[in-house]
Amino acid sequence: MKKIYIVGAGGLGREVLWWIKDINKVKPTWEIEGFLDDNPNALDGLECDYRIVGSVKDKEPEEDEEFALAVASPVLKREIVQILKSKGAKFAAVIHPTAMVSEFAHYGEGLILFPYSKLSVNSTVGDFVTILSSPIGHDTVIGDYSVISGNCNIIRNVTIGKGVFLAAGVCIAQDIHVGDDAYIGLGSVVLKDVEPGTTVFGNPARVLPKNKVGGGKV
Repeated sequence: MKKIYIVGAGGLGREVLWWIKDINKVKPTWEIEGFLDDNPNALDGLECDYRIVGSVKDKEPEEDEEFALAVASPVLKREIVQILKSKGAKFAAVIHPTAMVSEFAHYGEGLILFPYSKLSVNSTVGDFVTILSSPIGHDTVIGDYSVISGNCNIIRNVTIGKGVFLAAGVCIAQDIHVGDDAYIGLGSVVLKDVEPGTTVFGNPARVLPKNKVGGGKV
């Protein structure tokens, strides 16, 4: 078995640890080494059976090691991937045993797929995408580094660009295009295309200044 490090010791990282344990119960896959986090105190005061064993900036990847990217900020994801990939790191796909993935769906490196998520037929997911317990409808495309939070509903034939963040409970109607680096706020219902770099919120979703909606910290 390969060793695995969880990159990020926040709440998302601790959940990814949980999913890795669930995977190992079904089929022993990884030896869990612990967390990498540039904040050595990230786990202080929290119950957790694994510790922070190093920082991202200091880690030198080895041949028998893989990494699980447990970070919710698309911007921070890019920075971490650049650091670790430049040193030869390989990122694992962490797919919970209860997730449903069609044989005709495709995904890239570093996918994190939470329990009861779904990748439907002919859907395509890029590299370093995080999907938190949400169904992805058929013929949908999701770009690199994007985050789909919990209880979102991506209907069908939706195109989501790179570095997009969907907060919890977002619903996107069929045939919609969401541009790169867009932010879609909590519970929004998206009925028309979203321009790159914009923040939208509401039902129906409308453009807001970025400082009006927060998120991405886990």
